[in-house]
Amino acid sequence: MAKYVHSMIRVLDEARSVEFYDRCFGLKVAERLDFPEFTLIYLANGESETELELTVNKGRAQPYDLGDGYGHVAFTVDDLDALHARLESEGFAPRKLVDFAPGGEVIARFFFIADPDGYQIEVIQRGGRYK
Repeated sequence: MAKYVHSMIRVLDEARSVEFYDRCFGLKVAERLDFPEFTLIYLANGESETELELTVNKGRAQPYDLGDGYGHVAFTVDDLDALHARLESEGFAPRKLVDFAPGGEVIARFFFIADPDGYQIEVIQRGGRYK
């Protein structure tokens, strides 16, 4: 059986992205591999074995075109309201809290936030199918 281990996104500024993912989600650098043309930074925390790989292509100055195929990555948290309030107070501009209730009963509570390169991140209250 296959095991999902990481997702990769391309970022312009390593320090800015590493700081964002650490401050917002507690992801720390698990490994950093530096090559002549690019650097790979693997971010992780104790909540999951899955990592986020940041790729920095050296010499690139213009933002990446995220296209229309990328949707989002998602994190679950124990206290959605507290994280939303903290991120808002620190100037990260999370979007509004949403109670997702398509059939009348709330099945998920979440908000979205964009990282420094514009990648969308869904933050979901832990519970139900969102463990």
